[in-house]
Amino acid sequence: MAINYKKELEKAAKGMILVHRPDVLIKMIVRTIVQKARVRHAGILLHDQDKDTYILTVSRGPTGLKIPAGFCRVDKDNPLIRYLSNPSRYNQLGPFLLVRDNLKRLLRRRLLPETKKLAKDILYQMEIFGAQVCIPSFFRQELLGVLFLGDKNNKRPFKQEELDFFFALASDAAMALQNARLFQGLQLQLERNERLFLSTTKALAGAIEAKDHYTRGHTERVTQLSFILGEKLLQKKFSGMTTDFLSELRIAGLLHDIGKIGVPESILNKNGELSDEERRIIQEHPIIGARIIEPIAELSFVAKGVKYHHERYDGRGYPEGLQGDGIPLIAAIIAVADCFDAMTSDRPYRQALTRQQAIEEMLAKKGSQFHPQLVDVFVELYQEGRF
Repeated sequence: MAINYKKELEKAAKGMILVHRPDVLIKMIVRTIVQKARVRHAGILLHDQDKDTYILTVSRGPTGLKIPAGFCRVDKDNPLIRYLSNPSRYNQLGPFLLVRDNLKRLLRRRLLPETKKLAKDILYQMEIFGAQVCIPSFFRQELLGVLFLGDKNNKRPFKQEELDFFFALASDAAMALQNARLFQGLQLQLERNERLFLSTTKALAGAIEAKDHYTRGHTERVTQLSFILGEKLLQKKFSGMTTDFLSELRIAGLLHDIGKIGVPESILNKNGELSDEERRIIQEHPIIGARIIEPIAELSFVAKGVKYHHERYDGRGYPEGLQGDGIPLIAAIIAVADCFDAMTSDRPYRQALTRQQAIEEMLAKKGSQFHPQLVDVFVELYQEGRF
């Protein structure tokens, strides 16, 4: 039975982002590959930040092919790591997704002496690991790890669609792993103090923007606008507003789009209008975001802001179609700030509105899309020159 790789990738990505422990996550990734791709074994060399080396963290396969976790350590000067970290230096080797059989064929060609030696050294490393394929996993420009796969059970060569699946999975795994590491750090920070907690939360928010190229700075701006609006509401003694609420609002603003970690980059960065299916997937991000943070008891107060910031005052929003005062205040505030920043930012399919144009648009949608009292206070802040 043929595997629907697109569907499997989406399922794997959604599963990965809900795992907050790096050790559990990488075991899950390798298990998924062995089961779905039907390979004899697979493993991950993972960068150890403290020792600045790559360690075989997990290896899975039949008895005799497993290598104990931590048994193998690979330094940065290892030819495999050296090439994957900077493939542009060795363009004769081609793309940095390495296939052993392709490498053997490449060695029969006329290569520069330095490149030929490196290719032989890489091939030797792949044979040590019994790897038919080696795939790098990057976060931004950092090589987080190397995924290696043994031969397929049926001994047939890997198809291009399979290799594309592994490469995309490695990319999603890097994001999920960074996410898990940040959450692990976040939980440690919660035991210390609020200042360190906020800095780690900002780093987590930065992981979202590293994936969504068109919203750089969006999270920080939404957080700032939400906080300014919250302060004004507190001054006006708006019902439900307290100084503790302001602290919660700041965290919710930073994490409001955390669920986008579970949305494929091809959709987030699409240069054009989304299809109905793509729109359905991206509209899942508030639910995904809430699922990510709900297990952390110390973040339970922000879950409603994350889950409901795309609800509309008239009940035509998502994910639950809440309306009026049924929308939590923390979410209604973020919704105003989020939409204003979206309207005043360039997108691949339209130019940004001016701030005055965006304010006029919000006034036009007061009571339909937006909480009417929040819009009035937001406009007042604009007229005061607060943003």
